[in-house]
Amino acid sequence: MTVLRFSGLLRPIAGLALVPVLLLGPSTAAQATLAEDDDPEVVHHSVTVTDDADAAPDQRAVLDYWTPERMATATPVAALLDDVSGRLPLTPGPRSHTSAPHPATSGSAERWTGGGRVAETTGKVFMTMHGRDLSCSASVVSAENAATVISAGHCLKDGTGDWAERWVFVPGYAEGERPHGTFVARDLYVTGRWANDADDSADVGMAVLHPNDEDVAVADAVGAQNITFSSPEVRHVHAFGFPADGRFDGEHLYFCSGQTTPDTRSTSASGMACQMTRGSSGGPWLTDFDPETGRGSISSVISFKYADDPNTQYGPPLGTDVRRMHAQAELR
Repeated sequence: MTVLRFSGLLRPIAGLALVPVLLLGPSTAAQATLAEDDDPEVVHHSVTVTDDADAAPDQRAVLDYWTPERMATATPVAALLDDVSGRLPLTPGPRSHTSAPHPATSGSAERWTGGGRVAETTGKVFMTMHGRDLSCSASVVSAENAATVISAGHCLKDGTGDWAERWVFVPGYAEGERPHGTFVARDLYVTGRWANDADDSADVGMAVLHPNDEDVAVADAVGAQNITFSSPEVRHVHAFGFPADGRFDGEHLYFCSGQTTPDTRSTSASGMACQMTRGSSGGPWLTDFDPETGRGSISSVISFKYADDPNTQYGPPLGTDVRRMHAQAELR
């Protein structure tokens, strides 16, 4: 069985049906540590030292690294689980010259032109892994610290391997513009099942961010989306992200809408018809979405596609481990 992850390299590991992990070289970054309360369901990584005088130079170095040129050339990288030398080209649909805020539920991916909160709270993630500049998607989530975003676990950590570096979030990104600034991560979180087993059913992560250059927290700058913790169920969702492959160039926010169905193969994730491609990883699934206001409730994140079904994307459930992750992250 093969699986296509929207961002990252995949490799087979004996005895596991689906084990997507990023292939990274040696790193001097700190190894994964359990969160403060030694919760085995959540793994925490402190990106910078906590002393403000020392953290500021680190933050500035990350901001200086992400020039417009580097952001423009950052690419999501994917390979096949069963053949790491191969590629699965996602067949691009006809290039669309129109956009519609309410597409049919056939899996078509359309530019989001409806504005509202989702256009501000959804953004692009830029990071370095294995010496490469990569991109994902993420969303600001309601949190006490007004500084927390949610994404896919593989957009923060390579499964059982190393953590991403130079991790930044740009809310409202469009054609290289950063209307609300760039927010540098100071703490990264993934589920224990992702960190220890690269479990696709738990491919969820969160990042706690420094304020932007104007000393404004991300949720204070753009707002946030609510989050729902629940078991998988059939529901109608809107999925948002920045696809960057095929007919997409990663420069605009796209979305799909439709019903979810349970994964009947090997995970507890749910699937929905959607033609978004790599780069949309980590983007939010929103339930109870109001197109007029752009508000909804995050019920999952874009995670993976099976190689033999490029028209269905899957998102893991936001269960008790994600609830505990959120509780820890929002207090940082």
